[in-house]
Amino acid sequence: MHTHNLIENNTQIYTSTAVSFELGQIVMTRGMSELLGDLPPQLLDPCLFRHKGGDWGNICQEDREANDNATRHGLRVMSEYTFSGERIWLITEA
Repeated sequence: MHTHNLIENNTQIYTSTAVSFELGQIVMTRGMSELLGDLPPQLLDPCLFRHKGGDWGNICQEDREANDNATRHGLRVMSEYTFSGERIWLITEA
């Protein structure tokens, strides 16, 4: 099943052609844990939903297309978002 999200990146609008994929086991790095501090990890849910929905966040057009292709072939998918003023990455391994 294809997801079609319109993603505005500066002046570009990108339509994702990603297919549905599983997130698998969700873990976080020590750095992400430190950034969250005492905040609940559920604050990251919007980023997880965007990642799963084919909204790859703040990555370039070439990486967006690579991610879309990766969802069709069970390869690694990587998204970048801004959380609490910091860049964070979500990575789904095949």
